[in-house]
Amino acid sequence: MKKIILAAAAVLALSGAATAQETVRIATEGAYAPWNFLDDAGKPAGFEIELGNAICETAGLTCEFIINDWDSIIPNLLAGNYDVIMAGMSITDERLATIDFTANYFPPDPSRFVAAGSDQIDIAALSGKRVGVQGGTIQAAYAEENLAGANTVVSFGTADQAMADLAAGNLDTIIADGAYLEPVVAASGGAIVFVGEDVMIGNGVGAGLRKDEAGLKTKFDDALTALKKDGTVDTLIAKWFEGRGPYFAE
Repeated sequence: MKKIILAAAAVLALSGAATAQETVRIATEGAYAPWNFLDDAGKPAGFEIELGNAICETAGLTCEFIINDWDSIIPNLLAGNYDVIMAGMSITDERLATIDFTANYFPPDPSRFVAAGSDQIDIAALSGKRVGVQGGTIQAAYAEENLAGANTVVSFGTADQAMADLAAGNLDTIIADGAYLEPVVAASGGAIVFVGEDVMIGNGVGAGLRKDEAGLKTKFDDALTALKKDGTVDTLIAKWFEGRGPYFAE
C-alpha cells in the first residue's frame, strides 16, 4: 500500500509540474495605450491584453500578465523572468538577432511625426530641433540614424513622457507609432497635429519569445492563425484602434 501511495504521489507531482509549465507569463509595458495600459484598478488592459487572453484560451494555456518597463523588457525575457512579450513591439531584423517572434498580429504601421498645432515645422528640412522618442524603439533608432546630425534626439522611458514634454513646449516634434499617436491627436482638439511624411519601419507587431521556445511559438502561431481566420483579431483591432482594419479577413 505504501508503494502505491508513493507512486500515486509521484504521478501527481509530475502532473502538477506539467500543469505549471502550461502557465504562460506574458510581459507588457502597461504604458502604451491602446496597445496596453493600466486601468483604473491598476490592472493590465488594452488590445494586447485581450488578444493575449484569446491566444491562451485558444491554445489551452493559462495567461499571467506581468508589467515590465520597456527598456528592460527584452533583457528580462532572456533572463527567464517571463515567457512572452506583448508590448506593441515591432518585428525587426535587429531584434530577431536576439529573440524570436510570432507572426504579426498588427500589420506594419506608419511611424508619424507630431508637433504643437501652433508651430510651423518642416520635417523635410528639420534642423536645430529637439526630437522626442521613446528609447529602445524603432523610431528611436530611425531618429538617431537620420535626424541626430542636425538635431537633438531626446529619449524618454515611455511615450507618454515624451508627449508630456511636447505639450510643455520642451520638444519640437515627436516620432512614434501612428496607432499610438492617432487617438492622442484626435483628443487634443488641434493642440497636437501630424506633420511631415509618414515613415515605414519594421514588419508589424508580434509577440516576442526566447529562441529556445519553439514549442510555445508554435502554440501561439497556431492560435493566432485561428483567431485571424475567425475574425477575432480584426474585431479586437476595430475595438481598440478606431477606423483600423480589417487586416486579416480572408
